[in-house]
Amino acid sequence: MENGDVRIHYEERGEGFPVLTFAPGGMRSAIEWWSAAPWDVPDALAGDHRVLLTDQRNAGESWAPVTADDGWDSYTDDHLALLDHLGIERCHLLGMCIGGSFIANLVRRAPDRVAAAVVLQPIGLDGNRELFHGTFDDFAEKQAPDHPEASEDDWRSFRENLYGADHTLFSVPDEAVARLDVPLLVFAGGDEPHPASASEMLAEVAPQATLVERWKAPEYNDAARESIASFFEVHTPA
Repeated sequence: MENGDVRIHYEERGEGFPVLTFAPGGMRSAIEWWSAAPWDVPDALAGDHRVLLTDQRNAGESWAPVTADDGWDSYTDDHLALLDHLGIERCHLLGMCIGGSFIANLVRRAPDRVAAAVVLQPIGLDGNRELFHGTFDDFAEKQAPDHPEASEDDWRSFRENLYGADHTLFSVPDEAVARLDVPLLVFAGGDEPHPASASEMLAEVAPQATLVERWKAPEYNDAARESIASFFEVHTPA
């Protein structure tokens, strides 16, 4: 998909009510990073849904210019442009890691486009800002040769727009979480980039959210897969 200067690579699996997915991988969030999940999450959905897999801007096969104004809304603009390109008025969302922040901002901006969302171990701010600064700087260093249009000040501003605010989920203010009024199934995090505090806050504050605490160990995988399938089945429009 091309939207102005932005090129977003996407793939599709299965048929049915659409599910737009956001892979783990932080700034490198791309389809191939689903291999880091405890099971093949997109494949598990493809039996009942039209699953949309995406490489985020400047990850995988996607590309976009880098400017000082880039931030969470830039990614959300890409997501909405893809839905428009595909003629999808409403869909489910599923995201892991940075995908939780993508989902929060998309729901904030366009709640009418989202039937329900599943968030797997969202990233979050909990005394770990330097971790995200470091991963961004590594990303920027590797991307810089492909972006002669971007100055050092542009990269610094981009990083600040993503990770500079005191927002638990980074992409939306904490007070806005209470207005994310769509059904949410939140799977708990429990490490430095995905602190338990972020998933717990989202589950406690969002009006229609439910927290799943045990899911990553192999003995919980089947139940977790079934809970996602059931959740989407219940919230798929007739």
